[in-house]
Amino acid sequence: MISFPASDTVQLAAQTVIGTVWVFHGLYSKLLNGIPRHRLIVGRVLGNRFAATATRVIGVLEVLLGLWVFTGLQPVACAGVQTLALVGMNTLEILLAGDLLISATGMVILNLGFLALVWHWALSGPRI
Repeated sequence: MISFPASDTVQLAAQTVIGTVWVFHGLYSKLLNGIPRHRLIVGRVLGNRFAATATRVIGVLEVLLGLWVFTGLQPVACAGVQTLALVGMNTLEILLAGDLLISATGMVILNLGFLALVWHWALSGPRI
């Protein structure tokens, strides 16, 4: 297994950033409709009839994912779920709602960097 050295401070900072990103996008962007474009994208992917409900469900799942990160439990499994979620969401968004994205390329680059941080956190810390 690949191991990356990390101090406790770096691990805690990474965990905090990762969890906060998920909670922010789940709570603010989706549940509170702080970024209405998210519901438009969900509507394009799943249909406008289901957009409001599906966006809320996705928001709750994102908040729960963020809370999972904050617990530090099973970080490798957590990183795997995050990877599947982001790859799945990004693929559907690009294929079905590309015109609603600010920058598909930018989103992919940003999420690759985010996933690098996620995996660094998952592989560097203690296993709980």
